[in-house]
Amino acid sequence: MKVKSQGFGVPAPGSGVPSGGPLPVGAESDERTRDRVRGAVLEHGPVSAAQLGSLLGFTPAAVRRHLDQLEKSGVIEVKLVRGSGKGAGRPARRYVLSSHGQSDLGNDYLQIARTALAQLVELKGDQAIQEFAEQRFARMEQRYQPLLAEAGEDVVRRAEILSRALSADGYVSSANELPAAGALQAVQLCQGHCPVLELAAEFPQFCEAETEVFSRLLGVDVRRLSTLASGSHVCTTHIPTGRLPQEAESARTASFAPTDLQKGSN
Repeated sequence: MKVKSQGFGVPAPGSGVPSGGPLPVGAESDERTRDRVRGAVLEHGPVSAAQLGSLLGFTPAAVRRHLDQLEKSGVIEVKLVRGSGKGAGRPARRYVLSSHGQSDLGNDYLQIARTALAQLVELKGDQAIQEFAEQRFARMEQRYQPLLAEAGEDVVRRAEILSRALSADGYVSSANELPAAGALQAVQLCQGHCPVLELAAEFPQFCEAETEVFSRLLGVDVRRLSTLASGSHVCTTHIPTGRLPQEAESARTASFAPTDLQKGSN
């Protein structure tokens, strides 16, 4: 007997046809929707269910259903965040991508790279990894330098351009000015994804080399507050903007240093 289908190549219920063929339309739609939810968590996390619903146009019930499924599969996890106001209220639930969810994003050649780096250490020692990481991020620096040069010595503007360049390379980056005044003014640069996350977890030289490149590109001494490789949900870099860039600061310091002529006249 010929089995009738319900459209889109999906066999009719009770037909006895194996279910290993195309996904039912509803299941396929759910899978695409969960990908959208995961992408929003990656870009905006830590984020609440209500915020995700607003961003994606989903009802609270719909977004929670997909969040529950992603949490059960280990793709996302919940962070309990206390509010900044006074009082002992209950911590709020915020969703972030888990380390498993991060590692699922484009790591087809991870094992090959890990093996190659391990052999490199055996042959030439840890310094070889440092040199490899520096060369990798030197190429990033060369590509980004002309972009940031357009901003001159405006560190805030340079940070914004750096963030956009990182996002274009898949780092899911954002740059936000912190509320402060004077010398305490700063920008917080966040990266929600790391293309070499599991390698960086084994070889911290990758994070160190990247931080040094950020410092040179921005012209100020930056400080790494957290990294995905160390278990945080985001890489966070503190960029001070309330003081002069490195080169200008050095020139100003030199102008106040006593010259040989001044020393002789004292």
